[in-house]
Amino acid sequence: MTAPTPQPPTTGRRTSPLVVLVHTATFRQARQFVPAVIPIVAATGLGGGTTTVVALVVGVTLLSLATAALSWWRFTYADGPASVVVTRGLLSRSVRTVPNDRIRGVEVETPLLHRLFGLVRVRIDAAAGAVNGKEEELVVDGLPRAEGDRLRAAVLTHRSTPAPDEGTEPEPEEQFARFDNRWLLYAPLVGSYLAVPLAAVGGLFRLAQELPERFRPDVPGVEVVGVQSLLVALGIALVLLVAGSVIGAAVVNWGFRLTRRGGSLVAARGLVTRRHTELEIDRIRGWTLTEGVGMRWVRAARVSALVTGLGDAARRGQLLPLGPREEGRAVGVRLVPEPGPLLPHPPAARRRRIVRALTAGLLVTAAGAVVTPLLGWWWVLALGLVLLVLGVPLGLGRYAALGHATGPDSFAVRSGWLVREQAVLQRRAVVGWQVRQSPFQRSAGLATVLACVGAGRGGYAAVDMAADEVAEFTAAASDGWARELAARRDGVTRPAG
Repeated sequence: MTAPTPQPPTTGRRTSPLVVLVHTATFRQARQFVPAVIPIVAATGLGGGTTTVVALVVGVTLLSLATAALSWWRFTYADGPASVVVTRGLLSRSVRTVPNDRIRGVEVETPLLHRLFGLVRVRIDAAAGAVNGKEEELVVDGLPRAEGDRLRAAVLTHRSTPAPDEGTEPEPEEQFARFDNRWLLYAPLVGSYLAVPLAAVGGLFRLAQELPERFRPDVPGVEVVGVQSLLVALGIALVLLVAGSVIGAAVVNWGFRLTRRGGSLVAARGLVTRRHTELEIDRIRGWTLTEGVGMRWVRAARVSALVTGLGDAARRGQLLPLGPREEGRAVGVRLVPEPGPLLPHPPAARRRRIVRALTAGLLVTAAGAVVTPLLGWWWVLALGLVLLVLGVPLGLGRYAALGHATGPDSFAVRSGWLVREQAVLQRRAVVGWQVRQSPFQRSAGLATVLACVGAGRGGYAAVDMAADEVAEFTAAASDGWARELAARRDGVTRPAG
């Protein structure tokens, strides 16, 4: 007799009522109504006096309180041995059921305001079908800390677990990595951290433009302040940029700690918003080691796990957000061992990289040779010559980034110059291969081989490898089914063996 299919849980639970205060203060539910309220207020012809401003503030606050209370009342969640069910909606009722075996990871967030009320926000990432936007994740906001820990453990172990206060022994932890605050000095060399202070400066300039004329600062022009003062201002701006990147990295990564707890990896980090992200080790298919140009100067890198079906993997899958290259590699190989030293690509790949790097310089130089005698634009010719000179080391650098390797259980590919990325993947992660050849690659005897995987960004390429090595590489980097590529080489179909 066939065993009955486990039914989803039917008893819904509510979150803490304190979350109503949090959502009221942040105007979370009321944000969608405010744009509609402003035209209505403008149409009534109300003045802009103090009474109107106070009335608007009180009205928006009451609206936020009402919508937050209704949303809390209409939201329930339930977890069981088979699935997680979330019911929500004010006017349009929504019930979403996600099987536990489709859950890819859980993240517990503790923003500052939640921390004041002893609450957490649980994000459950699930590969549960095609949905719009970021609805691939279930969000249960406003749980007490103990309930958040219980829900996290329950959905990841695929069974209901007792609450932490019932005397159960905690699972032993094994530390994988711990962030050293000295690594924050790498932050000015990472573009994503530099973007934070740049965005802040841009916001300040935008705010200054929106201010009334009488409140705008009177900034003298370059011809008034002089070159020396301008250099001082640039130096101050550079210091603020560096300091802002370090502060931004500290806010995001402060106290980062990666530990193994049973069959899961738990990453905790954050200064203002504390995040605990948990990933199942069985779903990890590999890892990537990423190095920007500046990071390579100081031998720093970032390491991320490649997890099947994980949303927002760039953030949630981080094994080491920033640190020494060897430290990051040591974390990665504990999950998936490296296959061995990377093999260089053939000389034809080097020539192809150099030619492509010189193309822009050649075009600009040719244009400069034409416009200089006609229009006197000598700077176009000078720019072309500079690009030509820089093209050779650029091409050599791009070639040096190429490489691939295979091993008994894993394989690796590497490419990129501005951002160099090495991906180490398990052989079982490959679900297909794609071989691409442009006319120029065919004439040079090269090919680009893309390993299609169900993790990370979905595909990782060995760029410009020797075409004769493609069949051997794909067969060595995956199971026997890939030998079909060898049977179809040169366009001749033969039995795979």
